[in-house]
Amino acid sequence: MQSSSASMITDRPDFQRLARNVAGKIILREDADYEAARRVWNGMIDKRPLGIVRCINPDDVLATIAFAVENRIAVAVRGGAHNIAGNSTCDNGLVIDLSPMKSVEIDRHSHRGRAGGGVLWGEFDAATQKVGLATNGGLMPSTGVAGFTLGGGLGHLMRSYGLACDNLLSADVVTADGRTLRASAKQNDDLLWAIRGGGGNFGIVTSFEFQLHDVGPDLLGGRLIYRLDDAPDVLRFYREFMAGAPDNLIVYAGLSTGSDGEPRVGFRPVFNGPVAEGQSLLKPLRQFGAPVLDDIEPRPYVDIQKIVEPMFPPGRLNYWKASFVDDLSDELVDILVAAYRRVPSRYSNVALEPMGGAIARVPDTATAFHHRAAAYSLLILGGWVDAAQSEVNVAWVRDLWDATRPLSSRAVYVNYLGTEGGGRIRDAYGPNHARLSEIKRKYDPGNFFRFNQNIEPALSSWSGSKS
Repeated sequence: MQSSSASMITDRPDFQRLARNVAGKIILREDADYEAARRVWNGMIDKRPLGIVRCINPDDVLATIAFAVENRIAVAVRGGAHNIAGNSTCDNGLVIDLSPMKSVEIDRHSHRGRAGGGVLWGEFDAATQKVGLATNGGLMPSTGVAGFTLGGGLGHLMRSYGLACDNLLSADVVTADGRTLRASAKQNDDLLWAIRGGGGNFGIVTSFEFQLHDVGPDLLGGRLIYRLDDAPDVLRFYREFMAGAPDNLIVYAGLSTGSDGEPRVGFRPVFNGPVAEGQSLLKPLRQFGAPVLDDIEPRPYVDIQKIVEPMFPPGRLNYWKASFVDDLSDELVDILVAAYRRVPSRYSNVALEPMGGAIARVPDTATAFHHRAAAYSLLILGGWVDAAQSEVNVAWVRDLWDATRPLSSRAVYVNYLGTEGGGRIRDAYGPNHARLSEIKRKYDPGNFFRFNQNIEPALSSWSGSKS
């Protein structure tokens, strides 16, 4: 059962004692850098933790957990602080900030790489690309490896090599009772299964080991942009084009507003293979209609990973809703385009992320992430800068999501969930939720790690286990 904040003690904990037991910095409310330290990527989130502990090693994590348990203080865990729901911070608790844990180790011979819990994708990509390798990672360099991977991990290489969690080989996990466990195929394999999509419910991952692949150094990619008036025809052509696309080609589609204030429809293709082959594959897409911009060209993989980031600066107000779509129908296309004509903010977007390829070849129950058969992830991204406009922008996102529900599945990618309740969390895990709840009971029976898309511990044995 989830603990309530009312059970927490109200006396100020002895943070000086904690400071003697950790090597990292502790930032408290009275400190000059507290205001900057408490902020997260989503400007909608405004929480005030008692303190932020910037852990520099796993021993700091262990000491902070022990202190929090002893003092009955709630904890939130921060990697890259990109979580849309703001789960990387909390009110009146402790933030265990992994951002100083930046260790990266790459083994070119074995095609394996290890990243500390605070590594960002831009940092990991830079290290792997030095030896011509990569794994499927975040779409922005500032995204944390930890949260992205633990939720599943949708990225540019997912149709080629699977999700980030599919490429997770092992992890070091600190549990609420003070153990450090290796989760792998040979040790605590149930824990590995759970953290491959089950989020931060089971402990704090201080190190991730990934399967790496030969990538780049240059991939063919960029943007292809049309006027919004062309969107119905353009998106219908896109649907047919993607139906025949090979696994090593991904083409994102979206509705957005340009720097000139004009609404538009666009594509962002990335081809993971020889440039000449990619040029041939993309020729029909690039020759369709009358694009107003085509900057598709060979680019270093690390630059491909930077294309999206300027659209999503830190501090902007964000509200998202998402679902999976099995068919990009004419009706759905018309709903999306009509809604975008009424968008209240130039910073709001609609995105279609094509699934399939290597993602679909993994069985639904092989990892905690089970959305393997979907054709697209549909993401409605509200973004704005004036807090006085929050109501109208949130309403636009909700209204569009409601309109698309009859044409979407109930399923949702957990990393795109806001604060939407237990029913939506169950939608995120579907048939895997029961097993996740049982594993939660094994590794975190007191639900210490609950500032997340929370899976409560099972009250009795999982129904899927043998009696």
